[in-house]
Amino acid sequence: MPRITKEEKARNRQNIVEAAGRMFRAQGIDAVGIADLMKEAGLTHGGFYNHFASKDDLAAEVCNASFAASLGVLEEAVGGGDGPAGSPLRRVVDDYLSAAHRDAADGGCPSASLVTDAGRHNDTIQRSYAAGVEGYLRGFAAELAREQDGEITSRQARDRAVLLLSRLVGAMVLARAVRDVQPELSDEILRTCRAHALDY
Repeated sequence: MPRITKEEKARNRQNIVEAAGRMFRAQGIDAVGIADLMKEAGLTHGGFYNHFASKDDLAAEVCNASFAASLGVLEEAVGGGDGPAGSPLRRVVDDYLSAAHRDAADGGCPSASLVTDAGRHNDTIQRSYAAGVEGYLRGFAAELAREQDGEITSRQARDRAVLLLSRLVGAMVLARAVRDVQPELSDEILRTCRAHALDY
């Protein structure tokens, strides 16, 4: 068997992380077997342990990569400043609490799709999830302080950031939980929380 190059190995690892990101979000970490995951990544089952010591190690990396992508979206929104669709946080709220985000079970922000898994797994996964949450809180607090033009303290900005993230994640989890059996209720949750997420 020919040896694979470092580039091929890195690409294979990235394929595993991307496949796991989709599958973990859609099905939950425990519901995804390594054989199915590797098949989704286009690789053989036996190759998994050439890249990761365990599924938990992979889950932590998925968490890190997923939050990095989501925080990049937040950074881009903040960098865009105020616009016709409102302030950066208004746009973030509207995008996060959209039907499209709710219905993208295998994509979107890991804060809602991996929240239950993070609470049920080991410290490695929880630390990765917590780091992502902290990233959101720092980003939200900085933007809240900017939008309030110095009229709130850093403690108030942090408190509001915690409220905002909790509202977004809670609303998305609830909206997804009832979507199939009560779509009107799911829409109502999104609509109401979009309207009031930035009320303090």
